[in-house]
Amino acid sequence: MAAWHSQRLHGQDAARRPRGCRLGKRGWLQSRQVPYLGHRQRQMQRAVRPRLVASSHGNGLTLDCRSEFVLKRDGENVEVSAACAIQSGTWKSPYDGVSVTSSRDLDIDHFVPLKNAWISGASSWTTEQRKGYANDITRPQLWAVSQHANRAKGDSSPDLWKPPLTSFYCTYAESWVEVKSFYKLTITDAEKNALSSMLDSC
Repeated sequence: MAAWHSQRLHGQDAARRPRGCRLGKRGWLQSRQVPYLGHRQRQMQRAVRPRLVASSHGNGLTLDCRSEFVLKRDGENVEVSAACAIQSGTWKSPYDGVSVTSSRDLDIDHFVPLKNAWISGASSWTTEQRKGYANDITRPQLWAVSQHANRAKGDSSPDLWKPPLTSFYCTYAESWVEVKSFYKLTITDAEKNALSSMLDSC
């Protein structure tokens, strides 16, 4: 399990996190340019947005094995067949705390949704850059979550949807900022205000 993910899933005490890390994320919010995308502009961009489909990852993972990798990383006692298929395990959705024993009850969520990425900078990327983003297993961009929570979230940014578990607000905001800052994606004023409020829980 990746270090960043292990800390988040096991509820690391916010007080133990390096203060500089928290201030760094808040500082990024304060300094980031946040161009407002009007409703008409969003509609136009969505109309021409190609699907950000990922067929493979730079490390050789196929799309199917990428999903299985995330399910294995995020679960407990996960058994995987030689054909890269999940056979058994238990999972707890970090968004809503729902526990499941079948991977079929989970979705792999793109933390910063593909549509959100497209309208905040990914429209200018190459196809390979978009594939890399859609398959990123290094940063907190792919999560195994309950189907209900993932479908309620949809393509929403934090100003429009927040996880039901308020105890997850800090991790959610930190992860959103980490992904957007790494990929140099923009945020709106409403998004910035929502993230700042969620960071207050850290």
